[in-house]
Amino acid sequence: METADFTFTLLVDKSPEKVFQAISNVRAWWSGFHAEEINGGTEKLHDKFSFFAGGGAHYTEHKLVEVIPNRKIVWLTTHSSFSFVENPNEWTNTEVIFEISEKGNQTQLVFTHKGLTPKLECYDTCSASWAQYLTDKLLPLINSEEPEAVIK
Repeated sequence: METADFTFTLLVDKSPEKVFQAISNVRAWWSGFHAEEINGGTEKLHDKFSFFAGGGAHYTEHKLVEVIPNRKIVWLTTHSSFSFVENPNEWTNTEVIFEISEKGNQTQLVFTHKGLTPKLECYDTCSASWAQYLTDKLLPLINSEEPEAVIK
């Protein structure tokens, strides 16, 4: 069944463990473009964190609802507030899903923001931002030799 949820796939020459470590280090990759701030835990099941960016344009709260080491991480967005769309709560009750699998001698990361669909006003801006964070921040972090690297 086809889904309209935003999905983005990366294929890397690193282990599933390395990909999982990089995703879990949220501060190292979901930051750096718009003076973002992340508060709270981002690694363990039931951890809660908030993300603030763009001088108040984007504020979200997330809870880790599924963590399967080296395989899957799911964040439930429990609250969202966007100043740039008519409905500031567009992300509330959506899920950010990271699925990690082996494909031959490579590791595949499938990122899905379940609920971020073209019917949402923020879709174009948000999907482009996710793609930028995933390719310009998370991918270099995965490929770095430093496990705790912060990509500037």
